[in-house]
Amino acid sequence: MKFLRPIKDSINYAWFLLRGKKPWIRGYEVYKRREIMRVLASGKFEANELEDNYGLRLDERVLEYPWLFSRLPKNPGKLLDAGSALNHEFLLSHHHLKNKQTFISTLAPEQVCFWKQKISYVYEDLRETCYRDNYFDWIASISTIEHIGLDNNFLYTQDILKKENQKDAYLIAIKEYNRILKPGGTLYLTFPFGRTKNHGWFQVFDSPMLDKVIETFAPTSITEFHFRYDADGWKPSSREASKNATYFDIHQQKTYEPDYAAASRAIVCLEMVK
Repeated sequence: MKFLRPIKDSINYAWFLLRGKKPWIRGYEVYKRREIMRVLASGKFEANELEDNYGLRLDERVLEYPWLFSRLPKNPGKLLDAGSALNHEFLLSHHHLKNKQTFISTLAPEQVCFWKQKISYVYEDLRETCYRDNYFDWIASISTIEHIGLDNNFLYTQDILKKENQKDAYLIAIKEYNRILKPGGTLYLTFPFGRTKNHGWFQVFDSPMLDKVIETFAPTSITEFHFRYDADGWKPSSREASKNATYFDIHQQKTYEPDYAAASRAIVCLEMVK
C-alpha cells in the first residue's frame, strides 16, 4: 500500500548502503532517486563544476535530469518527453513542469502513469509521431535515441516488429523532432558517448555519429555538454577526453569492474534550438 512505501524505501536504502553501494542491487533505485531529488532541490547544478564524487556508482540519470531542469525555461508551454524518461512522480511534480502542458510519447504503456496530473500519453514510434508540424516549445529526449531501430523487445515492448537492427534509424527520429518543434523551440537530447558499440538493444555514439545528429537537426544554435565517469564519480568532460569511454551493461556483464560504473562512462547532452 502507498503509505508503506516510505518504510520500504528506507529499508532498501539502508540495505544498499550496508552492501557497499553496488549498482543495481536492492535499494539502488531508491538511493539514486534520493540523490537526484537532493540535487534538484538544491537548485545549484552547474554543468561545468560538479561537486566531488558526484553521482558515485550511479548511472547517467543522476546527471541528465539535473542538467535538463537547469536548462529548461520556467515559462508555460508545450513539452514533449520523447521516450518517457520523465515518467516519474518526483520529476513530473517538479516546479519547472507545473505550468507546462506535458506529453509523453513512448513505444508501449508502462505500469505507472500520471494522467490525473493531466499528463498526456501517446504510444508510438518516435520515427513517425502523431503530432502536427511546429507544435512543441520544447522536446526532451533523454537517453532514448540510442535505442531507436534496435532490439526494443529486450526491455520495452513485446511488439515483434520492434526487434530491429537499423543502426542509423535514430536520424529519422531527429528529423521528426525537428518537424514537430516550433521555430525557436529547443531540443534537449542526451545519449551515451565514447567508443562506438552496438549492444543489440542500444548503441554507444562516437564523434562522427554525434556530428550526424547535429547535421540532421541543423540547429540555429547549439550548446554541447560532455560528462564522463571514473572511480571518483562523474566529471565535466569533452569530446576528446570521452572518445574512448565504454559502457557497463548489467544485462550482459555479471561482474562489476573496478570503477563500479553503473552504465555509461560518458554521455553528451545537447541543447539545440530550431
